[in-house]
Amino acid sequence: LRSVLFRTADHNIEPVTLVEASEVIITDLLEAFANTPRLATAVLWAASRDEAMVVEHLVGIGRRNALERMAHYLLEFGARLKLVGLSTKEGYDCPLSQDMLADALGLSAVHVNRVLRQLRESGLLTFQKGHVTFDDFDGLVALADFDKDYLDHDGPLLR
Repeated sequence: LRSVLFRTADHNIEPVTLVEASEVIITDLLEAFANTPRLATAVLWAASRDEAMVVEHLVGIGRRNALERMAHYLLEFGARLKLVGLSTKEGYDCPLSQDMLADALGLSAVHVNRVLRQLRESGLLTFQKGHVTFDDFDGLVALADFDKDYLDHDGPLLR
C-alpha cells in the first residue's frame, strides 16, 4: 500500500518458500477501490493490522528479553498461520532458519540457538527440522504475555 501512495517502497520481500505473485497496476487498484468500497476497507484494515504488528514488534524489541521475544514471535507466527489453516495449538511447519529468526528479532544466531534450547529445556517449545511444536502452549503464552487481540482476527476481511 505504501508504494501505491508514495510510488516507492521502503523495503523489499524475500520469500523463503514458493510464492505466487501478480503485478497490480496502480490505476486498476484505485479504480477497484472506487467501484468496490468494501475492497478499499479490507485493504485499509490489512494495512492497519500490519502497522499494529510493527508496533508490537517495536515494543518487543524494547521491553522483552530474548526469551520472551522469541516466544512472542513464534506464537504470533502460529496465530497468523492458523487463519489460513496452517497451524494448530500443537504447532506448525516453519521454514525460517535460525539466522532468519535472529535477523527478525534483533539477536545473534548464537543467541537464537541458546534461546531455542532454553525454551526446549523448559518444556515450552521445540523448534527442530523446520517444525515448531508447542509443548506447553499456555506456559508459552504466559511467558510471552501474548495477547493476539492486536492481530484483529475478526477484521472486515475475515467476515
